[in-house]
Amino acid sequence: MLWIMRYRLFGRTGLRVSELLLGTMTLRSEDLARRVVGAYADAGGNFLDTASAYGESEEVLGAVLTRRDRFVLATKYALSRDAADPNAGGNHRKNLVLSLEQSLRRLRTDYVDVLWVHLWDRHTPVEETMRALDDVVRAGKVLYVGVSDAPAWFVARANALAEWRDWTAFAGLQVPYNLLRRDVERELLPMASALGLTVAAWAPLAAGKLSGGTQRSGPLSAREEGVVGAVRAVAEELGATPAQVALAWVRASGALPLVGARTPEQVLDCLGEVVLPPEAVARLEAAAPFERGFPADFIAECEPAAFGDGLVVR
Repeated sequence: MLWIMRYRLFGRTGLRVSELLLGTMTLRSEDLARRVVGAYADAGGNFLDTASAYGESEEVLGAVLTRRDRFVLATKYALSRDAADPNAGGNHRKNLVLSLEQSLRRLRTDYVDVLWVHLWDRHTPVEETMRALDDVVRAGKVLYVGVSDAPAWFVARANALAEWRDWTAFAGLQVPYNLLRRDVERELLPMASALGLTVAAWAPLAAGKLSGGTQRSGPLSAREEGVVGAVRAVAEELGATPAQVALAWVRASGALPLVGARTPEQVLDCLGEVVLPPEAVARLEAAAPFERGFPADFIAECEPAAFGDGLVVR
């Protein structure tokens, strides 16, 4: 049974985004892109994700987007546009302005709904980045902003500055997250929850490992084999595909899977109506053991003694 697409608010905004986000980095031909985006749109999907660094795919997406305003169109900036130019990469104002203008030309639009900072740049002051982002929002070229692949402390500081100075704050966070890679549970996911950020989980199928697809990164390790086996077992019991189970686990965490489908068939494979019972979630996570480490585990261990019998459980 195909999934009836549902929608969530994007961070602390009124923007509605579908529970399945579509990454377009691998779309290299207009014919294929038209069919993939069409299958996604027919299923109710409305969030298309690209980046200035994706080059050709950004142009292809712009060529096939005939219903532009029906989509939440997102792109990213930060990665270098020219390795020989020291100012062609980074989170500073010059690169933001030039990257955004290039993306708007390629996408054949005069605005993007979401502009992500693609990667934390330790050399650019956070004040410069947040003020420059606010400027392009006020200019109408960007509606909302988000951040990808950055430390939790940076995101928290950036949004605190934005609140104090009446700038546009980050509404979304993009991170790699799947059953084989759970390290964002240490700091990034709790931070996103506390600040009300939507989490977009890239590589939710671990480059095909969790979907039963072709392995592009060599044979599976013993740990990976155990996790993949658990996903397959749950999928068989629920009458679903491994991809649908792996994506359902990501959604159950509160994150939105960002899938990089290469064909319309792969889009459809991601749309199964799967709700994981608590027992299935426990089995999957037991197969992919993860320790949050210090300070989360230490604080959880100390809370009963530290706060007494009046501990409030939320």
